[in-house]
Amino acid sequence: MTGFRYPVSYRVSSRQEETHDTVTITLEPAGEPIAAFRPGQFTMLYSFGVGEIPISVSGPPGVPTLTHTIRAVGAVSAALCAAQPGQVIGVRGPFGTSWDHAEAAANRDLLLVAGGIGLAPLRPALLEALAQPGRYRRIIMLAGARSAAELVFAAEYGRWRERGAEVAITVDKADASWPGQVGVVTQLIGRAHLDPARTTALICGPEVMMRITARTLTAAGLPPASIWISLERNMQCGTAECGHCQLGPLLLCRDGPVVNFGLAEPLLTVREL
Repeated sequence: MTGFRYPVSYRVSSRQEETHDTVTITLEPAGEPIAAFRPGQFTMLYSFGVGEIPISVSGPPGVPTLTHTIRAVGAVSAALCAAQPGQVIGVRGPFGTSWDHAEAAANRDLLLVAGGIGLAPLRPALLEALAQPGRYRRIIMLAGARSAAELVFAAEYGRWRERGAEVAITVDKADASWPGQVGVVTQLIGRAHLDPARTTALICGPEVMMRITARTLTAAGLPPASIWISLERNMQCGTAECGHCQLGPLLLCRDGPVVNFGLAEPLLTVREL
C-alpha cells in the first residue's frame, strides 16, 4: 500500500483558470510532503469543512510541488477551484497505478489521446516524454474538446510542438474564429499515420470516448496490449478498503486508474451507479 492514509497540509502557491469551470492549482508542502508521484497516479484532495475527492496529478513528475487541474462539478471540486494562493488543502496519496505500466520501449512511438479534461492525467506523461529527447521515435498528442473554450492547457500546445511533439487538436463545435480541425478526436487517428507494430497508446477522457478510441486503434492494427486507458469510479478511500470503486474484479484506487485495454474492454460495458 502506498500513500498517506490521513491528509497532510499543502498550501496553494498558484492558481490558473483554464476554462470557465476548470482551474489548475499548484500546491507546495506546508510540512512533511507525500511521496513522489508517478504520471497517471492520483491524490485525494481535502477541502477543509467541505469534503474530499480524487484528482489526478497534472503537473511534471520529479518536483516538490503538486499540480492538479480540477473541473467544478460538485461542492468539493467547486471549493478546490475557488481556493486562492495561501489557502491550505489536505492531500493524501499518491494512489493507484501509473502510465509506467504502459511505458513505451526506446525507439517506439508514443501516442497520447485525450478527451476534454482527460488531457490533465496525460500531461505528466507527455512532459516526462518530452524531457527525454531521443527516447521515442515520435511523440504524438491528439486532443479534443467540445469547443475551443473548453480546451485546457491551450497556451502550452506551441511549446510542446517546439520540444518535438506532434500535436493535433480538434473541437466538436466551432465558430468562425476557430482555425483548426472540427470533429471528434478519433478523426485525428487516421491522419497521424501510425505504425501499429511500433506504437504504444495512452488514452484518457470520458469512458465512451476511450472505448471508441481504443477500438479505432485496434481496428487500425494496434494490439490491445499496447493500449492503456485511465478509468475512474467513485473512489473514496484510496486504499482499496471501502469497495466504492469496484469495477468487476478491479478496485480502481489500487488496480487502476491506468488499466490495459485488453483487461478493461469488457468492463467498460458496466455503467457506474
